[in-house]
Amino acid sequence: MKLDYVLALKVEDFLERRLQTCVYKLGLAKSIHHARVLIRQRHIRVGKQIVNVPSFIVRLDSQKHIDFALTSPFGGGRPGRVRRKKAKAAEKKDEGGDEGEEEEE
Repeated sequence: MKLDYVLALKVEDFLERRLQTCVYKLGLAKSIHHARVLIRQRHIRVGKQIVNVPSFIVRLDSQKHIDFALTSPFGGGRPGRVRRKKAKAAEKKDEGGDEGEEEEE
């Protein structure tokens, strides 16, 4: 009975279970290529485990646990380099703008 299930599997069935495909189908990535990049850069986790292998075969019960990593900027972790730089510049501008107004008065 189980042998019939195994023999009925097609290549497409295996390709649909890859983490790269699942990330794209869940809408976490804009394309299949973007999904691969996100996985390799350690932005994706399955459950509590960060996975960086795009060919990782996802079990059916694990599929609902695919999400962004907690340490990833996409998942609410530390902001990226550009966002940190912009925030620092805005903070300096706010501090500098307040001092300039006080001196003019």
